[in-house]
Amino acid sequence: MNVENELKSISLQSKKFDKVQSLLPLVNKGNLLLEHRRQNANKAVGVDGVTKEEYGQDLENNIDKLLSAMKAMRYRPQPTRRVDISKEDGSTRPLGIPCYEDKLVQGIMAKALSATYEERFLECSYGFRPNRSAHEAISVINHTIMFRKVNYILDCDIKGFFNHVNHKWLVKFLENDIQDPKFIRYIVRFLKSGVMEDMKFSETDEGTPQGGLISPVLANVYLHYVLDLWFEKYMKKRLKGYAKLVRYCDDFIIMFQYENEAKMVYEELIPRLAKFNLEINTDKTKAIPFGRYKGTKESFDFLGFAHINGKTRNGKYTVHHTIGKKKLKAKKRSAKAWLKLVMHKPIAEIMETINRKLRGLYNYYGISGNYKGISKFYKYYKYEYYRILRRRGQKNPIKYKDYLRIWDYFIKEKPSLKVNIWY
Repeated sequence: MNVENELKSISLQSKKFDKVQSLLPLVNKGNLLLEHRRQNANKAVGVDGVTKEEYGQDLENNIDKLLSAMKAMRYRPQPTRRVDISKEDGSTRPLGIPCYEDKLVQGIMAKALSATYEERFLECSYGFRPNRSAHEAISVINHTIMFRKVNYILDCDIKGFFNHVNHKWLVKFLENDIQDPKFIRYIVRFLKSGVMEDMKFSETDEGTPQGGLISPVLANVYLHYVLDLWFEKYMKKRLKGYAKLVRYCDDFIIMFQYENEAKMVYEELIPRLAKFNLEINTDKTKAIPFGRYKGTKESFDFLGFAHINGKTRNGKYTVHHTIGKKKLKAKKRSAKAWLKLVMHKPIAEIMETINRKLRGLYNYYGISGNYKGISKFYKYYKYEYYRILRRRGQKNPIKYKDYLRIWDYFIKEKPSLKVNIWY
């Protein structure tokens, strides 16, 4: 049986029964070999320094040893290598890099978890799920505000979610759906494998390391029980007006018809999260008036976009979705720093990279109605790189008309919208 059929079997089992059994057998030789082929050879290495190429030199023997250790419950994941990744706003976030062999095991276990929980997750969840995306979440938000009785938005932020997931609660949630003790024991071993930073080992008694292949699905499992089920099955029964939750991993908003119900849910959300070792960031969480019936200039940020009350050219109500001011400023700062760093590299090489960066920006931010937003990226790269080249050639600075010929030669893709969120 190939891995696709095995995953389908798990999904059917999850749909039919209260608990899924026999997930660990999915970690077998055939699937490990397939997972090895899928791994990116250019990814950073873990604490053991082993690359894909090195592991593959004696691949079958390495996998046989791994499976032998797993069957005897002797396999123990190594600590993740922690590195701090620079964010666009100038701050950093920790990233855990597993060892190569641990990536193989995590990759298969993540697929098993996903197959189990896709039948159980609710419609309100969009992050790190098959055939779902941030664009779909934004499309649902747009449609809900435009066509349902939405007057208030509860814009929520959880402090350091990935660092504060409670292991005991997570295991309880998993045991509620999975009857495979060995599979869950290995998940616990990954959670408690520790972190290595600057040659110093730290235990991990809570949290899921960002960078681990199983972390996104485990985060969804945790918030499925802590937030989604609580709101959809319990809180909504207490509300008289319309309300809708949209969650993308640990980022979420709730749309309400009535202000008092938005405030009530907010007040109950704080102790609900606290029960599971999570905390609302009160500085960033607020209920704001928003919608066609409010006519305010309020806005909220979600998934990198600013969502703003507005009007069409004909004067009709609409919701504008554009890149947020903070995000745009951070993107510009990041672009400027990169251009300074590579200013002495060949122009052709830099232009090709700008092409790729712009394409990525268009693919994410190029949603319906945001042409002006993505044009700002294009213009910024265009004029900032011209300024850099002028500084590079101080004695004979390039003329703008000559620069434009170079720019137009290399930068073939102009700003264009890629995703239709209107339906």
